[in-house]
Amino acid sequence: MCEHDAENFNVINIHNDSCEVTVSSTQSTGSRRRRLWDLPHQCHCSVVGVCLPLDALKRLINKALYQHKVLADDYELHLGAVAECTQRNRLSELMQTELDSRYIPEIQLFKAAKTTNAVAQLWASTANTSNVAGAFWAALTHPRCDDVLQEVLCRDMHMLQHQVGASARIEIEKFNALLNENAILARELAKVQARSTRLLAEKSREAERLQLELMQMRAELAGKDCRIVFLSENLIKLKSATPDFDAGERLQKIVAQKKVRQSELEKQNLELRQKLRTTTKSLETFQQVVAHAARTQLAQQTEIHAAPITLHLNHKTVLCVGGRSGSIANYRDVIEKVGGRFAHHDGGIEDRSNILDASLAAADLVICQTGCISHNAYWKVKDFCKRTGKRCVFVENPSVSSLTRGLEQITTNDLNTNSLKHEVLVSSNEKIQSVIVSNS
Repeated sequence: MCEHDAENFNVINIHNDSCEVTVSSTQSTGSRRRRLWDLPHQCHCSVVGVCLPLDALKRLINKALYQHKVLADDYELHLGAVAECTQRNRLSELMQTELDSRYIPEIQLFKAAKTTNAVAQLWASTANTSNVAGAFWAALTHPRCDDVLQEVLCRDMHMLQHQVGASARIEIEKFNALLNENAILARELAKVQARSTRLLAEKSREAERLQLELMQMRAELAGKDCRIVFLSENLIKLKSATPDFDAGERLQKIVAQKKVRQSELEKQNLELRQKLRTTTKSLETFQQVVAHAARTQLAQQTEIHAAPITLHLNHKTVLCVGGRSGSIANYRDVIEKVGGRFAHHDGGIEDRSNILDASLAAADLVICQTGCISHNAYWKVKDFCKRTGKRCVFVENPSVSSLTRGLEQITTNDLNTNSLKHEVLVSSNEKIQSVIVSNS
């Protein structure tokens, strides 16, 4: 590519980040687009090499030579076309017309630019696109394209041609690699096609075999149809010769219906037997539960009558916290037989827990059955009795016998307390008498 002079431009500022180009020089004042022969000679090489494809250039040269065949190579054609662009002639006019018709959209886009800076901005925004050839032609022939912008355009296009050349070499290497890969794939395809041909031949033989079997089966089916027709005719003759044949068929149908009914009844009988066994087991279980309940009640009554209590509560209130709800009546009998008043709280399970405080305050004695009581009620009873000093017995097994043993424990504690008080009183009296005797 030809060298360019840089004598006529004043300031060129290119900002890569914002893609802005600011050109400062003397702007053109006309509105007519420049023609190919109006451009400097250093621009013709880029225009012919970039903006005109080689086949289009050959076509235009043949047309300019009136269909005479050109024998020169591509490089000579390029040099000749560049030389013809310096002046107006038939070939330059044909190239001007071809370029204007080929890049109409780009020319219309750059036509909206009214200043040199606007043209430079459009070029900066389209230089890296696929339409760089059209943008180059439209910007270069724009009436506002001065010498400075022209130099910028030629420089950018020169670098783009270098990049295109490098990309072309890379593409050639990729193309060669693709050719090698294509050869490998072609060999693999040949193997696959051979295998497919072999499989197709095998499938064809298999299809012929199946077709032969189908024909044989159709022949056998036709023979069976003939035998069915023959047997049907014999059956009609047999029915006509045997008057009771229809009655036998009816009897056979009745027998079949009876067999079906018999199977249904046997199934129902089996289900009823299973239900009977289930009911029998349930009845036996119920009887065992009833017997166990009777024995438990008898044992509780025996415990009530067999465990006499020597303590008389003197109408004191005994609060029973917890226990089984079915044994509350037995608890009441035991307390009332020894002269006490019975009070009960379920331990926070059914009764509200706030009632427990009032029940504890009104009770003289407390029996806490820890086996059937909530944790909150247990700690509340224990804390209340500890703070107030109220007598409390904790029973683990919620039964009548456990309640009786709790009352006996209270009795034993009371007797021990009374005997201890009596001993303390006696010892005090003896000390007082000895003091009196010594003083006298």
